[in-house]
Amino acid sequence: MRTHSCRPGLRDTQVLDFCKQGFLVLEGVVPDDINLRTVEFLNRYSSHEPSEILDEDWFVDNVILNDQAAGAVRCLLGQNFGLPIIMSNHRVNCPSPAQNWHRDGNSKHGPALNYLQVFYYPEDCSLDLGPTELLPGSHFLFSLSKRMGHYGGIRGAYRAAAPAGTIFLTVYSIWHRRSAASGTGLRNLLKYNYWRTEAPHRDWIREPDFDLATANYKLEDPTYREQFRDCNDAAEMFFWLHGKSDAFALLGGQGWP
Repeated sequence: MRTHSCRPGLRDTQVLDFCKQGFLVLEGVVPDDINLRTVEFLNRYSSHEPSEILDEDWFVDNVILNDQAAGAVRCLLGQNFGLPIIMSNHRVNCPSPAQNWHRDGNSKHGPALNYLQVFYYPEDCSLDLGPTELLPGSHFLFSLSKRMGHYGGIRGAYRAAAPAGTIFLTVYSIWHRRSAASGTGLRNLLKYNYWRTEAPHRDWIREPDFDLATANYKLEDPTYREQFRDCNDAAEMFFWLHGKSDAFALLGGQGWP
């Protein structure tokens, strides 16, 4: 597996926000000419797994190793992170109905963050083209797929409508689905993973006034969980990313931190 090292691109508060939300959206970070070239490639290789694109230097340099995306990945997975080995394309003819809510197969739950699932829009994806819908904080919310699919619209869900060149990073276990598309035409959505190869530590841009004890670990309502559980889960993941999982403890009641 190929690996990559680069400079960090996220600060303390941004890493913590990723722990709370379970995703990070980087709008329009891929150049227009690369987006167009990607669409042309996908028209030639129209399978649901066009992994041949990972052999194209222009794609690897501008999408997989995109400065902003790679800088964020480095902060979440550490230096020498592993590069994608498979490329998937959710290529949909619109209009189309919404998918069922689901977690992708082989999801694991807990504070460890050893890989990321990443999505890339090579074209504008407006609301009428069925953008991916994400449920904030649900990467900590375990449920069997057969008990998730019957939900329709969920209050507080984030519909990732975005311009061409947008990349969004997610925790693999987050609840998501393709939203309903009322428009017409093809919608491409590339999906791939990055991998951790080094032990976690505070490997991002440090904010001088950031304090673990007073940081805001709360997810905006609705949290879909029992009171304060969102804070506890986000804090545990954040401590894990610091390499301080052994120091994380919850006394309960008002005993936080």
